[in-house]
Amino acid sequence: MTFTTPVISIDLAFALVRAIVGVVIAAHGAQKLFGVWGGPGLAGWTQGMARMGMRPARFWAVTTALAEFAGGIALGLGLLVPISAAIVTMQIGTALAKVHWPKGFWNNAGGIEFTLVLVAVAIISGVSDPGAWSLDRALGIPTLGAGTYLAFLVLSWLVYVAGSRSARPQTAATSKAA
Repeated sequence: MTFTTPVISIDLAFALVRAIVGVVIAAHGAQKLFGVWGGPGLAGWTQGMARMGMRPARFWAVTTALAEFAGGIALGLGLLVPISAAIVTMQIGTALAKVHWPKGFWNNAGGIEFTLVLVAVAIISGVSDPGAWSLDRALGIPTLGAGTYLAFLVLSWLVYVAGSRSARPQTAATSKAA
């Protein structure tokens, strides 16, 4: 006699992980956009972007907060998964590099431990089939694949690099001319 227990499908298990991570990321975006759950709100997040050297700070505050909020919701629902996963990967990866990496591994010191899990789920989601439990599948959106994920990740990175350079310091000659 073989003893077996019921299990859920891989598609459902993956959808649950993606949904939980999507909610966590969207909640972080809501903190930045709306100031809920002890978050800084858009004004405070804009100041944070300025402290990190992101210019123009207001543009990057709105962009990053929306990337987390809308990207997290889309990822959690399984909507345009390679695209939403690329946006989330870029956003969380940037946070990992700029904020968490210098603080070491452990989360209790603000390190990469927690952020690494979020970015790992985003990467895995981006290169995997969205599965039966996704809006992509429910809406009949064709599987876009890992190539789409990589293309949007590279595009996101190029936008970040092109637009996030710190403002050039003004020299005495350029400030007099202005």
